[in-house]
Amino acid sequence: MRFGEVTVVPVNGHGPEDVVVDAEGRVYTGVDDGRILRLSPDGRRIDLIGDTGGRPLGLELYGDDELLICDARAGLLTMPLAGGETTTLATSGAGLDFVFCNNAAVAADGTVYFTDSSRRFGIDNWRDDLIEQTAGGRLLRRAPDGHIDLLADGLQFANGVALPPDESFVAVAETGACRVSRVWLTGPRAGDQDVLIDDLPGFPDNIATGSDGLIWITEASPRVRALDVVRRLPRAVRTAVRALPDAVQPAPKRRVGAVAVAPDGSVVRELRGEIPGFHLLVGIREYHGRLWFGSLEENALAYTDL
Repeated sequence: MRFGEVTVVPVNGHGPEDVVVDAEGRVYTGVDDGRILRLSPDGRRIDLIGDTGGRPLGLELYGDDELLICDARAGLLTMPLAGGETTTLATSGAGLDFVFCNNAAVAADGTVYFTDSSRRFGIDNWRDDLIEQTAGGRLLRRAPDGHIDLLADGLQFANGVALPPDESFVAVAETGACRVSRVWLTGPRAGDQDVLIDDLPGFPDNIATGSDGLIWITEASPRVRALDVVRRLPRAVRTAVRALPDAVQPAPKRRVGAVAVAPDGSVVRELRGEIPGFHLLVGIREYHGRLWFGSLEENALAYTDL
């Protein structure tokens, strides 16, 4: 199914990567100069609530009055919803400093599940990880007491994170593998890892559980044939491709997608196509029938009513 009517909402900043919606319907996003913005439910008012000093990516509500921020440069942070200074929760975990803190999900008890996308490449070189297929992404868990442990390693560019309503597993997008994996948290399969959905036609980025109980998955761009070819070449050749100017490297296309899956992995809804004035759809949040989108490259958010 193609996207229906989509409203593009300009923001005063570049790359509003992720979106989260509070109980009053207000929308929060972070832009690439470090600012955290809050939009009114209709998108007409924009307030500055703080600045991380880094590059905010994934956002989640954290308790009743805080925002959890995955900052690619500054680590795992919180900020008051009312605005103010950030508090650093972690800059390392499970024996390694974060290279690319990316996205998170928060459990009912305050446990935070989050990704560190790569061991080698930070946000300025994210394409390099997709070319090299480093499989250095990690899924981590921060307990309410601050202890951090490793849930999954060897992920192909670990990205979006989501919990189903019953919190029986944690889902993690592997952008480089075009799949969403899951790690079981409860029941007889606790600790096991399997696949929630595989062989997506586009590159998954952020994912989020909506008020509808479905796990919504972004597809930032269709799979790029040239990239598939490059990734099969010897490592020395892949390294040479990374050194080429961006203009001649495999590049994302303007077509985007959004897929909603039930906790059993069955596809409930699919939206794909081009959105005029909006591309590289990487953030998603369903809130009472409205689907909000973030972008890595636009100066705008967007939404559609389902």
